[in-house]
Amino acid sequence: MSDPLSCPEFLQNPYPFYDELRAAAPVRQVTTGSGGRPSYLVTGYAEAKEAFTDPGLSKDTARFFGDRPSGRNLHSAVAHTLLATDPPEHTRLRRLVTKAFTTGAVTRLRPYIRDTADRLLDGFPDDGEADIVAGLAVPLPVTVICQLLGVPEADRAQVRTWSSDLFAAGQPQRIDAASHAVAGYMADLIGAKRQTPDDSLLHDLITVRDQGEHLSEDELVSLAVLLLVAGHETTTNFIGSAVLALLQHPELLNRVRTDPGTMSSMLNELLRYDSPVGIATFRYSTQVITLGETEIPAGVPVLISPGAANRDPAQYPTPDRPDADRDARGHLAFGHGIHRCLGAPLALAEAELALGALLARFPGLRFAVAPEELRWRRTRLMRGLESLPVFTR
Repeated sequence: MSDPLSCPEFLQNPYPFYDELRAAAPVRQVTTGSGGRPSYLVTGYAEAKEAFTDPGLSKDTARFFGDRPSGRNLHSAVAHTLLATDPPEHTRLRRLVTKAFTTGAVTRLRPYIRDTADRLLDGFPDDGEADIVAGLAVPLPVTVICQLLGVPEADRAQVRTWSSDLFAAGQPQRIDAASHAVAGYMADLIGAKRQTPDDSLLHDLITVRDQGEHLSEDELVSLAVLLLVAGHETTTNFIGSAVLALLQHPELLNRVRTDPGTMSSMLNELLRYDSPVGIATFRYSTQVITLGETEIPAGVPVLISPGAANRDPAQYPTPDRPDADRDARGHLAFGHGIHRCLGAPLALAEAELALGALLARFPGLRFAVAPEELRWRRTRLMRGLESLPVFTR
């Protein structure tokens, strides 16, 4: 079938498309990209969870695309990240950064996250219009990950621009240019921190590189780029979508306002309801595999959709309506298995503190435009609002 993910209606609301595909088959062949490449799209929950851990699926993009001609000029630090490796390389690289995102490490960051959210909300009018995306969802995660990595404050706006450009669907030249810009920037920042050490996560990785053989220079730059970009993009999208869902469903909003202790469990349901990751990063079959009842030949891309899987009625009854009492801890918004998002604890903390501060500060929060007028970012990988105008009173 033709590419079901390319039409504007899909970007605005992918869920009817996912429902139609899943109803036909939870794993099915589709054509994607400008060249009409055959791929398999996974939209069922059970099948997606199985795919995330199937040893017959590889994330080694260099191996898959190595002998294929391409007109792209993506920097290797972006093309070949931790997300594009298999064990044992993946295991080695992930171990180097996991400690920065443990529950304990994130707990120590919570005061900084809370203070940052409060400072951002100080810029909102007490009685007027504000943009949740531009005023809170974008700057909060960017500020936190840049603080963690030691990115100077003066450079953070440019970092955000490069990061956004990396997800510009249908604009390969823009993506390629951004990949070289952000990789060059991180290489320069690594050089600067070698001259002037600090207590940042980036300097910790530099120390690992310079004191042993566990990390090459190219891998160091690639890890730095990945942490910088992945460390805020999904959280930005999630905060915006979560506020939208709460405003659209007053019963949820009233629940978290009257009982703030329910925010943690509510976040899982909001992640399930509108996942910030529509299509997970690239995988391909290294052998013939079977997902559900579908046999997939060797050597083809397999696209796993957390957004579709989290709306599978076989797993979650009445999936198109958020339920404050649902136990959604098994959602796949962060993936599953060895590639599960290592920054999940940080993302949850940022969303919890941002939403809590927002709702406490502005009890009269309401839409400034009709929800159907809102526009979504033009990227299939991520799902996030371009803006969310609200009245604060």
